[in-house]
Amino acid sequence: MQATLLAVDWGSTNRRVFVLAADGTILDTAQDDRGILNMGGSSFPAEAAAMRARWGDLPMLCAGMVGSNRGWVDAGYVPAPASLSAIAHAVHWVECGRTAIVPGVSRVGDGRADIMRGEEVQLLGAAAAGLVNPDSWLCQPGTHAKWARLAGGELVDFTTAMTGEIFAQLGKGGLLADGLDGAVEPGASFRNGVAAARGGDLLAKLFGARASLVLGKRDRADQASYVSGLLIGSDCSARLDGDFAGARADGVDVLASPALGALYLAALDELGCKARLVDSHAAFLAGITQIWSLLA
Repeated sequence: MQATLLAVDWGSTNRRVFVLAADGTILDTAQDDRGILNMGGSSFPAEAAAMRARWGDLPMLCAGMVGSNRGWVDAGYVPAPASLSAIAHAVHWVECGRTAIVPGVSRVGDGRADIMRGEEVQLLGAAAAGLVNPDSWLCQPGTHAKWARLAGGELVDFTTAMTGEIFAQLGKGGLLADGLDGAVEPGASFRNGVAAARGGDLLAKLFGARASLVLGKRDRADQASYVSGLLIGSDCSARLDGDFAGARADGVDVLASPALGALYLAALDELGCKARLVDSHAAFLAGITQIWSLLA
């Protein structure tokens, strides 16, 4: 089977390449840490040439932070409600038409602005492939967790929470860093953190996590799971008590890796909301191949 496309999920810290045949079959895939912030001074054309040297002189379709104002080019944003067709119509071509970069999606209204870049391919791809219902509530955990609502297969609204980034920053320095180097597991300590997050006052509860450790009320090995539970629980509670209230009855589809997805499934379960895990890589492939077919 012959390769016809290099599909690249090119984020801030990581990059994943899928070598695809005309029918969408994956012929090869590779993941590395060559995200846009980790390129070590290499140029984007040089990185693209290196990928083609490895997999063949193929057209390339890129999504993610590569299309941001810190990436190869600023590919702009499609306003929500957004469809795969609207996104395909707005791709930005570089290298004389050899490489296309997918735009992000924006929303402005109700006194709130938000943007996403890369997640739209997975969210809309999941619906296009039948992995989720075209009318659904979705969560895509990560450094910046995305909560989205689909209606008729279109991305109609979304909210971003800096959940993963806050946890990472807390672990780098400050009072809470001691104890956050342990493994995060969706067990009792994590669920206790989720339950404690109910009712708000996250800032005080974060300091309380430090106090509990100092006073010997919590084992150091449990601290990372508890603090992660506080943050993810706060995120999930805010959504379910606000613009995601409808998900309490309908449930949430979580697009994530099994390890990260397990944390959100546990948190949503603790908060009384049913959820199920969806393969985020399958969703990305469905979205990116649909965009490419629309370009063709």
